[in-house]
Amino acid sequence: MENIQQLKLGILGLGEGRSTMSAALQSPYIELVKVCDLNEELGRKRMKEFDFHNYTNDYQVMLNDNSIEAIAIYTPDHLHAKHIQLALEHDKHIICTKPFIDNLADANALLELAARKNKRVFVGQSSRFFEPVKKQREDFEAGLIGELITIEGYYHADHRWFLEKPWSLQSSFKWLYGGLSHPVDFIRWYLPNIEEVMGYGMLSANGKKGGLQNPDTMHFIFKAEDGRVARVSGAYTGPVQPVTRDSEMSCILRGTEGASQADYMDLRYAITDKTGEERMLTWEHKLKHYFRFEGKSHHAGEYQNYLEHFAKAIRTGEEAFPDMKEGIGTIALLQAMDESLTTGKPVRPKELLARFGVDLNLGR
Repeated sequence: MENIQQLKLGILGLGEGRSTMSAALQSPYIELVKVCDLNEELGRKRMKEFDFHNYTNDYQVMLNDNSIEAIAIYTPDHLHAKHIQLALEHDKHIICTKPFIDNLADANALLELAARKNKRVFVGQSSRFFEPVKKQREDFEAGLIGELITIEGYYHADHRWFLEKPWSLQSSFKWLYGGLSHPVDFIRWYLPNIEEVMGYGMLSANGKKGGLQNPDTMHFIFKAEDGRVARVSGAYTGPVQPVTRDSEMSCILRGTEGASQADYMDLRYAITDKTGEERMLTWEHKLKHYFRFEGKSHHAGEYQNYLEHFAKAIRTGEEAFPDMKEGIGTIALLQAMDESLTTGKPVRPKELLARFGVDLNLGR
């Protein structure tokens, strides 16, 4: 372990924040100072579960705590911008779960505020911090598959159990943001400058029967500014293949001299490198690090990985990605995808940014 001072953290939102509590309490790089949720019943449940009792139901109490250096935000998407604004105004660094914000109209004010306060904002795009995906990136950066030709990402899962959550049946819930944002982030990681996106979506028979109001099955094609193309697909309310055949989520890179595939949930990675050698790696010994609760509904291990990445960056002054600008760029791409589904036409993310007057040259 590097000899760095622990980052003093507060957590807002204890639903998804459950993973963050586990991550912070098990990390030598983080000191968990306080947790907050409006729902006192949930607060009591988390205090008992983790034997951690510094809980408040008042966000202002957390904001006023000068011992807290950073706040991790896991509230509903439409509240992110306000909660980030308040934390920055109280001189806190920010970790915010994806999607970063839900309205590009909020982007400039947050960029300017973070710059004025000289505070760091990190987007908890957790998929980048999973073992197979980290290894795939390392091998790519080492040149093992040559120059990238194309990337394919998908997230196909039987999430019919999600329909038992009343909010999933509201018109505001879209699998585009709730699920497909993960493989879309893989696209942006390798091809950050997407010029245009085109997609089609549909609501499946199972989705209709379950009461969903927005597409649960989608396919998109992306074109980067340099001419390279990529694709992403998502399907969320039907059966899936056995894990020995397929992974729920995967990132496939095809290069000039090799190819690789990172299978997310199954901690599995395969590569054919530039020598023609084929290898497959698995990380079964890390399953307990990543999946600490019932089933695989919470991925506390990857949250711990990114909390530590951010904590080290704060102490060393190094960059930590995805940062605020990258988070805003991803939202622009997701909103362009959403618009393409509605209009049936290709959409350019930069035109969306321009429509909202977003200036990604603002801030740090």
